[in-house]
Amino acid sequence: MEAMSCELLAGKKCRPCEGGVEPYTPEQTEAQLELLEGWYTTYDGQRIRKDWVAKNFLAGLDFFNKVAEIAEQDGHHPDLHIAGYRNVSVELWTHAIGGLSENDFILAAKVDQVPIALKG
Repeated sequence: MEAMSCELLAGKKCRPCEGGVEPYTPEQTEAQLELLEGWYTTYDGQRIRKDWVAKNFLAGLDFFNKVAEIAEQDGHHPDLHIAGYRNVSVELWTHAIGGLSENDFILAAKVDQVPIALKG
């Protein structure tokens, strides 16, 4: 799989994945992450994550609601984390394959387009 620009990824739609697809290799993951600002791997490269510091608790929840709408439209659902009332994170992986698929990078690119009120 060749790495794609954020614009190209954001223009795609997640496809249903019920398994039977090989997860991205570490090399494919790193190549794709070079084109996505701020995302990094977790769980030994099986997931990608990005963190923000929201202006306040409600700004974090507003961001999560917008992310949830996009995730629901694409049928690909991230883990959403809020800690310390304003530290928000989005974590993605494809559960059915226990690793990363194109869907994770598509949703990451779409999440990057969601506005968030940041701590000033």
